[in-house]
Amino acid sequence: MNEIGISILEYLSMGTAVTGVCWLLARRRKAQAAKPLWVTWGAELFGVFALILFGRVALADWPKVPTGSMEPTLRVGDYLLVNKLAYGPRLPFTNTAIETGQPERGDVVVFRYPLDVSTLYVKRLVGLPGDVVTYDRGVVSLNGQPFQAALDPAYPAKPEDTGQVFVHETAAGRERIIKLDANRPGAMVPPQAWAAGEPQACQVVSAQSWRCTVPAGRYLMMGDNRDNSADSRIWGFLDPREVYGKAVRVIVNFSDLERFWTAL
Repeated sequence: MNEIGISILEYLSMGTAVTGVCWLLARRRKAQAAKPLWVTWGAELFGVFALILFGRVALADWPKVPTGSMEPTLRVGDYLLVNKLAYGPRLPFTNTAIETGQPERGDVVVFRYPLDVSTLYVKRLVGLPGDVVTYDRGVVSLNGQPFQAALDPAYPAKPEDTGQVFVHETAAGRERIIKLDANRPGAMVPPQAWAAGEPQACQVVSAQSWRCTVPAGRYLMMGDNRDNSADSRIWGFLDPREVYGKAVRVIVNFSDLERFWTAL
């Protein structure tokens, strides 16, 4: 069952509702009557709350990346530009989305974490419903076709990349750089969720070797930091109702200003 949960949009909605009541009270009081401070401040903040809420629900959002699970595509501290119109905005307090599009393979998707829907996660969409995804020591195949992969020794490494190798990966005409553990590719993330919860969909040989058919109405998500990512291998397939938007750019990273306006 999908939880509704309380996230930033729900808090903004409650703030808009409270300040909206203050705004109405302020308008109903006679012009010469003294207004309580809470009415005055609430009424003045109503427009601010309403504008921010409209922008974050209908147009775009700007969450901050807290972990390295999508390195090197995303770095810790990146502020992302999330296009809410790519798939359709989700109404606050519900799992209902006004659908305007569908996620595609290779999209960097922001979604509500299935185990705690008040938290936003970001991963790459690897498998759509019906896709057969195979994994073998860091190499992913989709419907029998291996992703094209080649080591990229020239990619500029950062201190957090110690002990990792960079791989230039191409699938369905879309390219990205992923990270693998140099010594134990695929060994750090056991497919716990599939072994326990989706035995009919997945055949798990080991943490380094498995094969899954994505169930109807679900997505398979993986981090670009393949050996250090809490993704579908940990918590299972993603319900489309939890999709929040499409990450399209890094707005800024105050610890690395060179990442300003980086396209994803």
